[in-house]
Amino acid sequence: MSRYRFLLTPTWLGWLGICVLFAVACVFLGQWQIDRREASLEEINHIVSNYDEDPIPYAEGRDLFNAAGEEDEWTVVELRGEYLDQDSLLVRNRGHNGSVGYEALVPFAVAGTDDVVIIDRGWLPTDSTDGSQPEYDPAPPQGEVELIARIRPGEPAINRDAPEGQLASIDLTEYQDQLGYAVLTGGYGLMAVETPAPETSPRQLTRPSMEEGPHLSYSMQWITFGLLAFIGWGYAARTHARNRDYDEAEAALVGETQATDRDGGPVHAASAVPAQDRAKAAKKRQRIKTGRFSDEDLEDAWVDQRLNR
Repeated sequence: MSRYRFLLTPTWLGWLGICVLFAVACVFLGQWQIDRREASLEEINHIVSNYDEDPIPYAEGRDLFNAAGEEDEWTVVELRGEYLDQDSLLVRNRGHNGSVGYEALVPFAVAGTDDVVIIDRGWLPTDSTDGSQPEYDPAPPQGEVELIARIRPGEPAINRDAPEGQLASIDLTEYQDQLGYAVLTGGYGLMAVETPAPETSPRQLTRPSMEEGPHLSYSMQWITFGLLAFIGWGYAARTHARNRDYDEAEAALVGETQATDRDGGPVHAASAVPAQDRAKAAKKRQRIKTGRFSDEDLEDAWVDQRLNR
């Protein structure tokens, strides 16, 4: 243990403290990735549970438009009523299959009730000549429409302005303020099927991803990085101890092999030999003195005996 007494010095204890702090940070980052994976798995479970189920009547799903929770996302609801096309708005900067465009939002008056809900009819590409408008904006079907939609929670407000007739996000409260009449602001419907179907419709948004992402592997990587900090500290300590042994052995070897040159000046006979080889030679002589021969020593002695015959 005396060989590693230097580990108790402030320098080495300081490096150990840095390793501990780094490892703690890695643990927190690993846990953050695990939390993200759990959130992804929860989202996938909602998709599996709700996305392809049979639609429920609006009477059963009304509360979802009023206060949609995470577990209600993608629930399929069947509605009947009329689009209020004159109050439609566009949501800008919406991604779809690697492109950026718009989503078309239209209020929908539910038949037999006083409710108005917001329906997202789909995605519209940006006009290539004027990026401030969509390439086309088809009108929804007129008159009574039977509609199947999937519930999505409303989005939070973002601190970003939008041109007239557009929204920066699907903030249903802001939409209601612009309309001047009440709508259900807890959730909106992502249109799946319209009857009658119009000649031209916005593009349907792609099915949500079922991939959980690389969060688990990332969390394992962070844990590994934390462990590597201690392994690196231990390797550095071992290397430092070995170098000290070499230095001590070299000093002993120099003391034994000091010679005098022709002019009477001192010279180190082993000065041209690498330090590691000199250290090994010193340890070998020590074993010879104490009679504790290694297998390598015995092999060297056998070779020397055969060569000197």
